[in-house]
Amino acid sequence: MAFRVYTTNLGFQWNPTPTFSPIFKTRNLRYKSPKLFESSSSIRRNVTVNGSNVVDEQQQVSFNEQENKLIEALIGIQGRGRSASPQQLSDVDRAVQVLEGFEGVPEPTSSSLIEGRWQLMFTTRPQTASPIQRTFVGVDFFSVFQEVYLRTNDPRVSNIIKFSDAIGELKVEAAASIKDGKRILFQFDRAAFSFKFLPFKVPYPVPFRLLGDEAKGWLDTTYLSPSGDLRISRGNKGTTFVLQKKTVPRQRLISAISTGTGVREPYSLLWQAIDEFISFHQNPSRDETELQEGEWQMIWSSQVETDSWIENAANGLMGKQVVKENGQIKFLVDIFLGLRFSMIGKFVKSGKNLYELTMDDAVILGGPFGYPIEMESKFNLELLYSDDKIRITRGYNNIVFVHLRTDGSSKK
Repeated sequence: MAFRVYTTNLGFQWNPTPTFSPIFKTRNLRYKSPKLFESSSSIRRNVTVNGSNVVDEQQQVSFNEQENKLIEALIGIQGRGRSASPQQLSDVDRAVQVLEGFEGVPEPTSSSLIEGRWQLMFTTRPQTASPIQRTFVGVDFFSVFQEVYLRTNDPRVSNIIKFSDAIGELKVEAAASIKDGKRILFQFDRAAFSFKFLPFKVPYPVPFRLLGDEAKGWLDTTYLSPSGDLRISRGNKGTTFVLQKKTVPRQRLISAISTGTGVREPYSLLWQAIDEFISFHQNPSRDETELQEGEWQMIWSSQVETDSWIENAANGLMGKQVVKENGQIKFLVDIFLGLRFSMIGKFVKSGKNLYELTMDDAVILGGPFGYPIEMESKFNLELLYSDDKIRITRGYNNIVFVHLRTDGSSKK
């Protein structure tokens, strides 16, 4: 037995009408950004869909070629390395080793460029990682920073977990000293929560004095960029850290989405990151690119919540998209308990950066079995931006999507 569903970009009709409850909720926004949600024709006049601006955006932040390769390897890695695939870890490790053999700032601990607040972008996760690192560092919703101040009367290295602008942060401080041109010695001695809703700090309940040598450690800076914007460090517990003072637009976009910063505020950091990214790649002189094949996981959409998850799934508003070179596209959504929704269709190029999608082969999969669903969905897909790692599109009902590539394939 199958039921019929017909969807278009104008509405959604059931025949008959089974009852489904929403199982998934994607990140959704109820407000419209004044730039991003202009009419489709307006966007097409201003936005170029071309990944060749990737190098341009990194050069504007003063990264050299080898640093760009490391940043490129970091794009799309979730949990600062916690959820990285073997291929992603290999790419990062290779780029790190190249930079460590590259000519950076000599004796970085003697340079003023090492001072300041650094954002943690990636870390390896050995079994010896600290409880704080295991608990907070792999969670994208939190921002993680390290402050280094060595040229004061009280030299310190501090690790900071920023929960959000509204909640506050946890700061773990260590007294620091310079051993040589690369190594900083430190000993943790205090920590406290700073909550926005409290006028005082709340001590973090760790008896550092009783920990003895467990509270001590060292940190080697194995690469410091001449610009002072990128640093690679290795700790005494075998952990490798990649930190940046400045980030490129793609990193800011993914970070804003991951943290959900200001999801419902129209002028929030999230909206600013998306608008900045789209505006940065406006260049009518560049050639258009094709809809790239590969597996693409949706990480954000501007969708307003609907009453049915199957409506979202049929219109590509959730889950993963698998694009094949022969013009075939598949929507995949994990439901629960091993059940998956799959819908296959075709895409045909209809204009510059525009495609017509027809989805008409749907099934709910459970192991080796499938339950067919007679349904059809037709809508236009507009490419706003695409490179090897990120794709931004406008699809069903003018909803804007951000997808990350998950299969690690090279651009064709």
